[in-house]
This record gives sequence, structure tokens and C-alpha cells, in this order.
Amino acid sequence: MKQLIPKVSQKLITPDNHTLVMIDHQSQMTFAVKSITTEELKNNVGLVAGASKIFNVPTVITTVARKSFSGPLLKEITDVYPDEAQFIDRTSMNTWEDVPAYNAIVGKGHKKIVFCGLWTEVCIVFPVLCAIDEGYDVYVITDACGAVSPSAQAASMQRMIQAGAQPMSSLQYLLELQRDWARHETYVAVNNLVMKYGGAYGVGVQYAKDMFNASEGRH
Repeated sequence: MKQLIPKVSQKLITPDNHTLVMIDHQSQMTFAVKSITTEELKNNVGLVAGASKIFNVPTVITTVARKSFSGPLLKEITDVYPDEAQFIDRTSMNTWEDVPAYNAIVGKGHKKIVFCGLWTEVCIVFPVLCAIDEGYDVYVITDACGAVSPSAQAASMQRMIQAGAQPMSSLQYLLELQRDWARHETYVAVNNLVMKYGGAYGVGVQYAKDMFNASEGRH
């Protein structure tokens, strides 16, 4: 009997079909976030930054008034990307209106863009709407974003989704890149990242490995 080949949705993220944009994950911006706990936000940011590094995703990291007001990036990012020279600092609240940031993003050459950052209602909504208007397929990692209130987060996500953005979670982002546990070249790094930042799921992975030397990549 002839084997049928499954067709994979073009809406799925792969390591080489998108650009990741991380916006303003800075200490001062984190203080006012009330839509998610600081611990959850930091862990989710760690998952996203780590995933981008493991899978060599083209990544743009941008800050606002880094030295004069908003402070340093979260350690979960700088542990992965320690070279401060690669961060694009802005004065504009809208990353899309900042010429160096805009050129860095569109210069990667991908029609899919994944956004996350602080605050959702300003620094994510603005560039997301602009990118959609320019014809990009836009995704937002909702739990690696934070707003000044739960209602602000909900309204911001609703506005972006109505405009055509696709929401996803930080863990979903990581696992969508891995996709197959038989992808051995990234298997160990992905599981190490999950055990570090993956919360209860990470504890479960650690337990299975310690107790049974379990591995999803084998039958």
C-alpha cells in the first residue's frame, strides 16, 4: 500500500521561516507589569531566548532608553545574548518606527515575525499592527509579554488578534521549533532549557530522567 505523506501547515513556525523580535524586556518596564507574575514572565522569556539560540533563529533584541531610564535587559536574555552591542536602543515607543530596528527586522528576509515584549498594550501592539499592514504573518508570544493590568493584556491581545495576529505561548514556541523528539541535535539542549525554565513540566522532565533515564526520542 502506498504511503501517504502528511502535509504540514504553512502556519507553523520553523527555525528558518521567521524572525523573532524581543522588545523592552527591561527591569524598569517589568516593575509595572500586573498581567503576569515576574517569576512567570522571567521564566517564559528564558524559554523564548533559549529557544532562539538553540535553533539559530534570526533574532532582533531592542530596548528603549536603556541607559537613561528603562535599565538593563532581564538576565534571562543576557545569559543567552551577552553582547550588549547587538541590542538596538530606541527612543520611539513603536519599534516599527525606529529606522535601525525596522531595517534589522525586515532585513532578515522572513515574512513571518514573532513578537514578544513589554508592555503589550504599547510596545507590542504598535509594531504588530504595523507589520500586519505591511503584509507580514505575525505571531505574538502572549506569556512572554506583560501589561500594566490583566484587562490591558486582554484588550491588547484582542485588538491584535482581530487585526490578524496569531497568539502562542512560550512553551509552544519552543516545542513548535523542536517538533520531533527524534531531532537529536537539539534534543538535549531543549530538555535542559525546559528543566531550567519550564516550571511543572520541567520538574516532570527532570523526574523522568532521574528516575527512569526516560527519553521521548526513543520508542
